[in-house]
Amino acid sequence: MNKYLEIIRNSYTDYWNYLKNSVLLELNWENYFYGLIIISFVVWGLEIVFPWRKNQSWFRKDFWLDTFYMFFNFFLLNLIVLIALSNSAAAIFNDVLGLVGLSISSFQLIALNELSFPLRIFIFFIVLDFTQWWTHRLLHNYTFLWNFHKVHHSVKEMGFAAHLRYHWMEPVVYNSLKYIPLAIIGGFSAKDVAFVHFFNITIGHLNHANINWDYGWLKYIFNNPKMHIWHHAKELPKDRKKGVNFGITLSVWDYLFKTNYIPYSGRDIELGFSDDAEFPKDFIQQELYPFSKKK
Repeated sequence: MNKYLEIIRNSYTDYWNYLKNSVLLELNWENYFYGLIIISFVVWGLEIVFPWRKNQSWFRKDFWLDTFYMFFNFFLLNLIVLIALSNSAAAIFNDVLGLVGLSISSFQLIALNELSFPLRIFIFFIVLDFTQWWTHRLLHNYTFLWNFHKVHHSVKEMGFAAHLRYHWMEPVVYNSLKYIPLAIIGGFSAKDVAFVHFFNITIGHLNHANINWDYGWLKYIFNNPKMHIWHHAKELPKDRKKGVNFGITLSVWDYLFKTNYIPYSGRDIELGFSDDAEFPKDFIQQELYPFSKKK
């Protein structure tokens, strides 16, 4: 027990020091704090210059709520619980494996650190994105998970910051389900993670942005604003009620598994879900919603 308490204590200390060093500009390539701010301002600028919905305000509906969600989910959530939970769960999992003479390295099929940088990044990115696509489908297909995911789908006007409006349980689900796949391709470095993470954040911001882009033929590879808006559509076909266009960064999975859906320009479609009129409008109530009896 003391071992796990030490892991939890060190997790809080280490992440607090990391966050402090990020804000004080004492980190370089791994500075997620200013990386997020820079990406957000760039994509927000693109919304202003290339707006799809020209009558939508620069400070759209719930702009400040979503901005708070961005920083809460990306930083404060890690400090409050996520890093400590993740580190302790990983230690417990490894200890359980040790009881049967195994370790997480026993699952490793590919040593990424032995590959060239482009190939290493490509494999890491593909495995991560497919795992997240599959997890995203689960969030839509099971009521228990959908009640958490409703927070993200409560967005009524799309903009870059809507990307990181989600319930704190979502990263718990995502991180749990991607643990084994990423262990199988162990050997990636912190720089590999940072490179892929910043790329995914950028594409995610663009997917939710009010931008008149679909990337031309690249739309069949990368998720884009004109595809992702249909994922947030309030009205879906009867045979697609569980959702469409589940791509996180890549759209290719939706085309491969026939979950793609872009019937016409979705510029002015209504967003949300069937009972969103009763969904809470403030942060605290949205976080409590999945645990309430009224859901």
